[in-house]
Amino acid sequence: MTSQRRTVAYGGPALPHGIQFEKAAMHTTSSASAFLATLLILCCASGARAHGPEGHGTQAEAAPAAVEKPAVVNRYGASYFPNVPLVTHEGKTVRFYDDLLKGKSVAVNIMYTSCTNECPLETARLAQLQRLLGARMGKDIYFYSISIDPKNDTPEVLKAYMEKFGVGPGWTFLTGNAADIRAVTKKLGLSRYSDAANKDGHTAILMVGDEPAGQWVRQSAVDNPEFLATSLAGFFGWRDTGGRSYAEAQPLNVSGGEYLFSSRCSACHSLGQGDKMGPDLLGVTARRERTWLLRYIQVPDQMLASGDPIAKTLYEKYQKARMPNVGLGGADAAAIVSYLEGRSAVAAKSAAGEPHVHSHPSPTK
Repeated sequence: MTSQRRTVAYGGPALPHGIQFEKAAMHTTSSASAFLATLLILCCASGARAHGPEGHGTQAEAAPAAVEKPAVVNRYGASYFPNVPLVTHEGKTVRFYDDLLKGKSVAVNIMYTSCTNECPLETARLAQLQRLLGARMGKDIYFYSISIDPKNDTPEVLKAYMEKFGVGPGWTFLTGNAADIRAVTKKLGLSRYSDAANKDGHTAILMVGDEPAGQWVRQSAVDNPEFLATSLAGFFGWRDTGGRSYAEAQPLNVSGGEYLFSSRCSACHSLGQGDKMGPDLLGVTARRERTWLLRYIQVPDQMLASGDPIAKTLYEKYQKARMPNVGLGGADAAAIVSYLEGRSAVAAKSAAGEPHVHSHPSPTK
């Protein structure tokens, strides 16, 4: 068998630097072998061209274009909220969306300073929540309280109201044009049709929102502050809350009166820790007649309006902060008074040096 050497040039487009390829042609009786050899030469030529300076450009051009993901549309952003002007308690004009919501995590409620129902309790509860959130206020979250009585709630009136409740940084009270406020509260889901005729009819709602994510949730503004703090931490993904594990929870042994005092009274009153927004109630059952206490717990607004001398004295002494009418019935008021009597009796025995015997209900068999 003899062999012969020849040069074969690639018959495609001109290659860089006149690249040529040689192959050794072997005399063979099989035409299929020659065909396979030719295919191998062509594949090698293609590989060489792809690695040449022109080949990289060809590959780049042939690569499929990257598909851009559609931008996530925030339906609760600039196109949803009215960017109306409002006025802060400091007298500064701000835009509702641009200045107060955009890019922020917020908690918003509505109120008015002459409210005799839920507003004082809302503000007192949120003041407790503010203290629990600490350094997060004005950094990780912003509180806004919008007055629905802008005619009377001027910046000066709002500022005085804030001082009564010890409101700190990160919490802004707002007033403005009545129509603009209606537009804002409607979009936030904070107003009801009855509000225009009866401002006291508004509900104690706290709208909590993560504006950049377009996520909002409704909370109760008069809920337990510690519960609200935990709820906010979960909603916003705060991890360093420092709270205790649920595994540490102990069974509750709470009477009806204690629960009502904790949920309705403790924001403004203490038992033995001194005055807060209102007087310390330890020993109050010895200072006031039971019938007076029962009525005052149920309808404090009516007693103040009728000129009750004790109600007027308390109003003047405690920064003219109205005790709210939170809709407690006769049974609720009696349960609270009984709880106050029990706590006062325990404190009196302790002061006299008598041992206190704890009583607990027997377990159910």
